[in-house]
Amino acid sequence: MNIAIFGGTFDPIHAGHLAAARAAQHRFHLDRVLFIPTGNPPHKIHDHLTDYAQRYAMVAVACASERRFIPSTIEAPTVDGSPRYSINTVRAVRRKLRQHDRLFFLVGADAFLDLPHWREFRRLLDSVEFIVVSRPGFDVDALRQVAPPDLLPARRLAQKAETIRLRHGAIHLLPGVDAPVASREIRQAVRASKPITGLVPKLVEEYILKEGLYGPNAGVKRLHR
Repeated sequence: MNIAIFGGTFDPIHAGHLAAARAAQHRFHLDRVLFIPTGNPPHKIHDHLTDYAQRYAMVAVACASERRFIPSTIEAPTVDGSPRYSINTVRAVRRKLRQHDRLFFLVGADAFLDLPHWREFRRLLDSVEFIVVSRPGFDVDALRQVAPPDLLPARRLAQKAETIRLRHGAIHLLPGVDAPVASREIRQAVRASKPITGLVPKLVEEYILKEGLYGPNAGVKRLHR
């Protein structure tokens, strides 16, 4: 099977996330895309995030109509609040796979360029095949800057123009995903009482409105539950 890990805060999950997952699923013949909302992301450890249970609920309803999209709690918050690292998630998913299953890691271009700051990033590059969602003007040569030279194969292999082969893994550029929307912009729109129809799946929009997320009184509502 071909399995992809797709992690993020998903605060909220939006049309861009789903467009990227669909494009990756089509191009790489993915049998499963694991949507993994993170509980304690190390890079946002001091940021205010919506409750994990609500972010997971939005992911679950967004995936409901896509049989290959699976919501996962593998990065649910720990009791001690310690951050969750991608290398640990990859290891946990890998343990459940069969020997010949193929594991991918779906990530945005900007996040991938920050990969050298991730924990054990060299092991990550050796452990999975990265699918990097492109943005306008982005080019595969930018991906080469991230891969340490010693992880490249000893001899140059024949490969597609949008793929960089490593000793054990690979980096694939996924162009053509046109969905310029960000979670931050959605939160700001809700706060300003502007419509978000089309920016998020319909069920996610209904959930946001029903739960009063991102509005001026969102924090107050949570405190009184």
